[in-house]
Amino acid sequence: MAGQPAHTQNFNVVIVGQNGRLQYEALLFALSLRSYAPDFQGRLLIAEPQPGPLWPNDPRMGNGDLRAMLAELGAEIIPFESRHFGHSYPYGNKIEMLAALPEGEPFVFFDTDTLITGDLARVPFDFDRPSASLRREGTWPKPELYGPQYGAIWKSLYDKFGLDYESSLDLAQPDEYWKRYLYFNAGFFFYKCPRAFGQRFLDYALAIRDDPPEELICQELDPWLDQVALPLVIHRLGGGRDALPAGYLDGSVSCHYRLLPLLYAREADHVIAALDHITDHNRVKKVLKEYDPIKRMVYQGRGLKTRALFDQNDLPRREQAIRNTIKRNGFWMR
Repeated sequence: MAGQPAHTQNFNVVIVGQNGRLQYEALLFALSLRSYAPDFQGRLLIAEPQPGPLWPNDPRMGNGDLRAMLAELGAEIIPFESRHFGHSYPYGNKIEMLAALPEGEPFVFFDTDTLITGDLARVPFDFDRPSASLRREGTWPKPELYGPQYGAIWKSLYDKFGLDYESSLDLAQPDEYWKRYLYFNAGFFFYKCPRAFGQRFLDYALAIRDDPPEELICQELDPWLDQVALPLVIHRLGGGRDALPAGYLDGSVSCHYRLLPLLYAREADHVIAALDHITDHNRVKKVLKEYDPIKRMVYQGRGLKTRALFDQNDLPRREQAIRNTIKRNGFWMR
C-alpha cells in the first residue's frame, strides 16, 4: 500500500438508494462511513431514482425511519430521472444518476452493498485518471467455441468508439486470457467530474445495447452492460487499471461484499467486526430488523453459521462454488 497523500482531498461519495434491499444497504454504508472515516469532509450523496414510466412501482426509499436516520448521518438524497433503463436494467441507475451530481466536483461512486472499514480520506485518488474495481472474475465475454475470441470481441468495441485498443492491453498476461483485456467490476469508480464521466458512460452503454458490433452477437449484455462499457469510458478519459494503488479500496478501506451470506463466508475478520460494530446500537437495530436478511444473518446468528462452513484462508476459487455451499446448507438469503 502506498503512503499517505500529502493533503486531504475534497470529493463527494455517492451510492444509489432505492426501495427494498438497497435502502437498508444504504444505511449500513452510511453508518460505516461515519464510523470508520471520521476525517472524510466531503458530501455523502444518495442518488434516488424517481417514479416514472420505466418503473412499474415507486422506486424511492419507502422507510421513513430509515430516511430520517440517513439525514441524521449527514446524507443528502439526490433525485434523478430514469430515461433509458429503469426496472428493465436497474444497473443502469449508476449510469443515469451521474447526470444529477454536482458538475466539476470529484466523486467516488460505490455500489450500495459496500462497507467502509478504514479512513477514506487517506486514499490517494488521482481524479484526473479514472479507475474502477479490479476485484472481479472473468464474467464477460464468454467466447463461443467457433466464434470470435476475447481479443476480437474487445477490439470490436474499441474500434466502434475510435479508441486505441493496443494500449489497453496488459501484455504481462497471456494472449486470449481474460485478464489481458481491460475489465473492471463496477463496484466503485471515480473521476474528476460526474457529468463528463456519466455522459460518456451513457453514450457508450446505449450504443452497445442498441447497436452492438457483430462480434457481440452471441454475448449476453444483461447484466453485464455497465461492465462492458465501463473500461471503454475509463480508457477514453485517460485512466486505467494502474490509476489507484492497490490495498485501499477492496482492501483495508472498503469492502464490496455483494450479499450478506457472501460477506460472512469470505470477507476478512475486520469486515465482520465492522458490521457488528455499526449494527449494535438499539435505534439502528430497530430499523435494520425490518429487513429479514439483516435480521437473520446479523442479529439471529445465521451469518456466523455461514462463516463456519468455510476456511477463510482456503476459499473456493470461484464465487459460484461459495454460493452453492451456502445454498446447500440452507443459509442463502438476498
